[in-house]
Amino acid sequence: MTTQNEAANEESDKEGVAVKLRDWIGGHREDLLADLAAYVSLETPSNDKALLDAGLRWLDGWLEERLGPPSATHRVDGGASGGAGGRGEPAVYGDARVNDYPGHGDAPVLLLAHYDTVWPAGTLAGWPFTVDGDLATGPGAFDMKAGLVQLVWALRALDAAGLPRPPVRLLLNGDEEIGSPLSRPLIEESAKSAAAVLVFEASADGALKTARKGVGIFHLSITGVEAHAGLEPAKGASAIDELARVVRHLHDLADPDAGTTLNVGVVSGGTGSNVVAGAAHAEVDVRVASQAEAARIGAALAALRPHDERASFELRGGWNRPVMERGPGTARLFGLAREVADGMGIELLECAVGGASDGNFAAALGVPVLDGLGAVGDGAHARHEHVSVGGMLERSALTAGLLHALAAG
Repeated sequence: MTTQNEAANEESDKEGVAVKLRDWIGGHREDLLADLAAYVSLETPSNDKALLDAGLRWLDGWLEERLGPPSATHRVDGGASGGAGGRGEPAVYGDARVNDYPGHGDAPVLLLAHYDTVWPAGTLAGWPFTVDGDLATGPGAFDMKAGLVQLVWALRALDAAGLPRPPVRLLLNGDEEIGSPLSRPLIEESAKSAAAVLVFEASADGALKTARKGVGIFHLSITGVEAHAGLEPAKGASAIDELARVVRHLHDLADPDAGTTLNVGVVSGGTGSNVVAGAAHAEVDVRVASQAEAARIGAALAALRPHDERASFELRGGWNRPVMERGPGTARLFGLAREVADGMGIELLECAVGGASDGNFAAALGVPVLDGLGAVGDGAHARHEHVSVGGMLERSALTAGLLHALAAG
């Protein structure tokens, strides 16, 4: 039985470790900033394979310089640069890299980070990386290049302090911003053997993300029957009329109290005001907070039928990300992270968010996932994107302490 004194000593030891890690990382502030500046100054848009290849080459060299060579590594080819774009040609994505680093224990902790950004080539010319006091800005700094820099320095801090950590598997992908079509199977396969998954997406106002909604992206094509709108309107079957009815029906399926939203964000159709529309299209975004709601919405979409039997529907697309629900394993992970934060004198919060990440794929397999370990800041996908430099140091120390706690069991 643990005595009161032993418990107090154990708590004191935890606080001492947390402070030691925080102080060591704080002493390397300029090194973290230099790494972030170099990383952000490499443009890595999701749709530019040549720039993505250059970015991954830089990351390979930087990771080896900072962490040493991995015990094992492999790269998944996303296709040849310049090979996509033509009709019938295969899609091309950013490559994925998986590095294994040894540690204490058997099952690895999977660390997820993407290196692609939403910003097109040339953005840096008008928006270079800059630091103003505690704020650092530049395309991709918040989402999510700072997260990887923090992670790398967390691993360095543990090695410098001689503290044990579990074996880690670092997975970098270059297609997250477009739905992770190439890397999803790799993420799922890597997660199956992992003790836990840590995702270095940006935080939500400093809070970690313990639940994320599932995302469905659907495309509805409606075919009607064209006719002269003035002479023979009854001979037509309006695709736009069908579209209007469907939009209302889809929005009525929403259940905000259950965390379910549906948004018909893009519509098109028809050829002229004097023609009964023969075609119409809609793009639908669906967000759900539970698998039960995903099943309900999926069934409702499958049951869509035209009002006029002469019209027809074609529904394409599907669930881009499964739901990331807060299970017991994730709750335990957050509890460990909060203990580390307490030792640093920091109040750590958690939240559920509507956006999805690669962590959704792992959570759907029942693996504990803790997300939002990346930057503290704001402005994802926006021109005011920025990170807190102090937040980088704090989050790096938090990550180091969490990995140490996971090694201790």
